[in-house]
Amino acid sequence: MNFDEFTGQIQHRLELPGTGETVRAIRATLMTLGQRIPAGAAEDLAGSLPMEIRWYLTGAVSDHGQRFDWSEFVSRVSEIEETDPSSAAYHARVIIDLVETQVAPSDFEQLRNQLPEAQDDENWGKLFEVVDAGGWGEAEEAQTGGGPQPEPETTGADEPDG
Repeated sequence: MNFDEFTGQIQHRLELPGTGETVRAIRATLMTLGQRIPAGAAEDLAGSLPMEIRWYLTGAVSDHGQRFDWSEFVSRVSEIEETDPSSAAYHARVIIDLVETQVAPSDFEQLRNQLPEAQDDENWGKLFEVVDAGGWGEAEEAQTGGGPQPEPETTGADEPDG
C-alpha cells in the first residue's frame, strides 16, 4: 500500500472532507504513538508502512518512550488534529486498525505489549477496540446494521419467457 492508498482508505473510513484533514489525523495519531513507545518498537511498527506514513512514527518524533496514559494520548492527538477528544479517539482507533492490516503480526503484538491494559485511564485497550471488533468493516457493520443483504429468492415465474 502506498501513501495515496493509505490516506485514501483513512479518508473514506473517517469520512473526512479532504486530504489535509486526513493527513493531520494520521500525523496526530502516529506521532503521539511514536512518542509513547520506545524508538525500536516505533521502527519495527513503521517498517511495513509507506515511507511518508513511517516518518510520523519515527523521524517526526524526537523523544520516544514517554510515559503517559490513554487520556493524555487522546488529549495530545486532539490538540494536534484540532478536533474534539471524542473524534480524536475514534480517528486513532480507525487509523490503528489500518496500520494493523499493514504490519507483521509480531510487530503489532509488540505494540500491544508496550501499552498496558487496565481498568482505569491507563487502559490502552481502548486504542484497539476497532481491531478487536474484527476490523473496520466488521465494526462499521455492527454499528450501522449494514453489510451484505441476502438476495431475494426468485421463482421461475418472474423470469421472462424465452
